[in-house]
Amino acid sequence: MPDRAKILLVDDREENLIALEASLSSLDVDPYPVRSGEEALKALLTHDFALILLDVRMPGMDGFETAAHIKRRERTRNIPIIFLTGLDSAPDLTFRGYAAGAVDYLTKPFDPWMLRAKVSVFVELYNVNRRLAEQAQMLRERLSAELAGREQRELGSVLGELSDRLTAVEAELGKVRELAGTRADRSLTEALEALDGSVARLRAGLDALR
Repeated sequence: MPDRAKILLVDDREENLIALEASLSSLDVDPYPVRSGEEALKALLTHDFALILLDVRMPGMDGFETAAHIKRRERTRNIPIIFLTGLDSAPDLTFRGYAAGAVDYLTKPFDPWMLRAKVSVFVELYNVNRRLAEQAQMLRERLSAELAGREQRELGSVLGELSDRLTAVEAELGKVRELAGTRADRSLTEALEALDGSVARLRAGLDALR
């Protein structure tokens, strides 16, 4: 069974981190709380995250500077970021957040249901992408083994199994589209389109071999 998706929580206030973890407790995720931008960047060196919930106002390295570092790194630039800020924040902070690469913005105190709904979409997208990568790797390994000398009959059986697995991935991708609904989120739309293209190419490759 694959590891649960990790969510990086970045806030300098302990009570805010506790509230975030409590809000996400009903989801099948592993929250990873840190209390500064510097700690977040260190965590990103050794862990893979499905999503980052990032506070804007922090002493030292604030949320915008942290996001800029994240987006400059090849390893982390595609991790979606949701910014968190207080109700008294200036309106221009929202625009700065999107300019820094955020996919969404939530104000504190946030609605736990809304937070879970937003997080769920990105976690499902991450899980589908991860399973698709696993299926592609399995396809490469199994085909290499078959082409090394096994019977064509066995190859057909393997391709059938891989096709069934890909069908399951396609079904999960459909569920992600339903979760995304009608949200006008450019980053999410682009990610879904990229996944659609990857799945279609993998399906075409399988069909060509059968």
